[in-house]
Amino acid sequence: MANTIAYATVFQDNLDKMALKEMVTGWMDANAGQVKYAGGKEVKIPKVSVDGLGNYGRAGNTGFVKGNVNFEYETKSMTQDRGRKFGLDANDVDETNFVATAGMVMGEFQRTKVHPEIDAYRLSKLSASADEANKVYSYTPAAATILEKIKIGIKQVRQAGHNGELVIHITYDALQEVEMAVLGKLQSVDFSAGGITTKVPSIDSCPLIVTPENRMYSAITLYDGETAGQEVGGYVKAATGIQMNFIIVPRTTPIAVTKQDNMRIFDPQTNQEANAWSMDYRRYHDLWVKDNAVSSIYINYKEAKPV
Repeated sequence: MANTIAYATVFQDNLDKMALKEMVTGWMDANAGQVKYAGGKEVKIPKVSVDGLGNYGRAGNTGFVKGNVNFEYETKSMTQDRGRKFGLDANDVDETNFVATAGMVMGEFQRTKVHPEIDAYRLSKLSASADEANKVYSYTPAAATILEKIKIGIKQVRQAGHNGELVIHITYDALQEVEMAVLGKLQSVDFSAGGITTKVPSIDSCPLIVTPENRMYSAITLYDGETAGQEVGGYVKAATGIQMNFIIVPRTTPIAVTKQDNMRIFDPQTNQEANAWSMDYRRYHDLWVKDNAVSSIYINYKEAKPV
């Protein structure tokens, strides 16, 4: 039993590291450093506001006008509490020459199911958070116009006062039109996420993060895994969801947190229900955008605005 607990701890640490490296939105977790987390589903997000400049008082040596700094933590709850239980028959492990193992099953589950869902949830949350003035609808990417569309979005975000590093999530179809427009002259920049730095294409030094279309929906429906028709779990495009072409957002805007709860792995001798390995996987996650940052999100949609 002790060894099983040790394995579970190792799996949990490795799966958390894998999540940050393999999710296309893994870069958003860097902002979680400003968040207080003490377990469970609640986090505390700092809110800071300060007064603006005043006149310096030369006459009478009054000097500086006093200003106020307001700092407080706002408690948020992670609304996404998702999980699954898997069983792996002991004989299946033996008969596959140990190819089918708890590590392989959980790694594949996280790579093919967990990462896409978290990515899709985060990007849909950004879509829901953005100002309507920063949304463009009914645009089919085309080489003749795609660069102009992206540059207009960058300018709009900059004009709203957001001057830091911008990140652009873009679909494969839209990126293909960008590449056709520049004919191999697309510049690359370094982009760091999950402790790994890679070269990615860019426009105006803004990294382009190519993102599968099925993670670029304005709204998603999460399956509960139990209701008829939802047994497979995961997510689908919501009835009101539309396809996004690209999202432009400052690197500091999304505050994302993903935490795996204590993972439990029971070996066949410990498992009382069957002669099988039993694996319990549970993950909390969510994303927030501060009120003063909603103007920093710019989105271009392929489809018309939902009625």
